[in-house]
Amino acid sequence: MDDIDGSPADVLLQPGESHFGTAGTRIRTLLGSCIAITMWNPVRRIGGMTHCLLHGRAVECIGEPDCRFVDESTLWLLREAARRETDPAEYEFKLFGGGDMYQRLGLGNRNHVGKRNSATAELLLGNLGLPITAHDVGGAVYRALVFDIATGAVWVRYGDDVATPAREECIRP
Repeated sequence: MDDIDGSPADVLLQPGESHFGTAGTRIRTLLGSCIAITMWNPVRRIGGMTHCLLHGRAVECIGEPDCRFVDESTLWLLREAARRETDPAEYEFKLFGGGDMYQRLGLGNRNHVGKRNSATAELLLGNLGLPITAHDVGGAVYRALVFDIATGAVWVRYGDDVATPAREECIRP
């Protein structure tokens, strides 16, 4: 998805979705074991976010990247930068989520989907020479994110259950 006319937008990403926009756009999502990757260009005030469910799939991507997967959503972000004739090195990358949502139930996730998701994103971006400027991953909490493309700030609200008040903080550029 893309903001074509530059008008203000408030976008809610569902699992497997992605969005690239301009200043005036805020992208929101809710994460458990999924991860979100944000990229922001501080000069042009453009950026995007993906909401990834799994680290990758067994078959090779043919055609458009499927943003349900960390590896393909990273490719999608890089293609969006290229579409705008910008260099990915001009962007700030941030990583969120990857929680162990089964830990509190005493089930312990041996495969720990969240940990695999965040490790894959860190490895891919690192191999491309694209540093992650901020990350907030792991733990046993869900995260509600708001990414403000005008400023590059990402607001994170944490919660672990309905009875506990959520805490909130801002991860700034």
